Amino acid sequence: MRHDTHAEHAGHEGHTGHGSHEGHTGDGGHEGHTHTGHHPGLGKVSWSMAAQATLHCLTGCAIGEILGMVVGTALGWGNMPTMILAIVLAFAFGYSLTLRGVLKAGVDFRTAFRVALAADTLSIAVMELIDNGVIVLWPAAMDAQLADALFWGTLAASLAIAFVVTTPVNKWMIGRGKGHAVVHQYHH
Repeated sequence: MRHDTHAEHAGHEGHTGHGSHEGHTGDGGHEGHTHTGHHPGLGKVSWSMAAQATLHCLTGCAIGEILGMVVGTALGWGNMPTMILAIVLAFAFGYSLTLRGVLKAGVDFRTAFRVALAADTLSIAVMELIDNGVIVLWPAAMDAQLADALFWGTLAASLAIAFVVTTPVNKWMIGRGKGHAVVHQYHH
């Protein structure tokens, strides 16, 4: 783990040379410190924190996914164009929800866009892979129409499964200071 500042290590006896990094190459000198499952300033990453990050991501993904599936199906598009539209919209809405929150913190658009990309890309990609995979593999789901219970049931089930699979991914990323962890510094 790279340390730009060592404020988090204040008070740790036995650590010297942090100011000028004498004898400190890479992470040397930090033996005994484990950062696995922790985010600086957040403490241990809980399943609740990971679930909240995943729910945030799922909200944007679900809006885009459902909108894309509804539009493509209503327009009579084939399966591939409908799925592509749904995936593009899932990323767009997922990023836009994070972007909106970071912009509210007074960050310029370019920085906010970078934060949204860093926070959401892997989470959305995993979620889309899982939920579209479920729909593709579910018998007859790809041919279901808007009036069919199968259309809505498969879509709901696929998003629920995507949430379950993506939550551990988000927990792992937040624990390493990545994913939604980068957004936390912009929350008030």
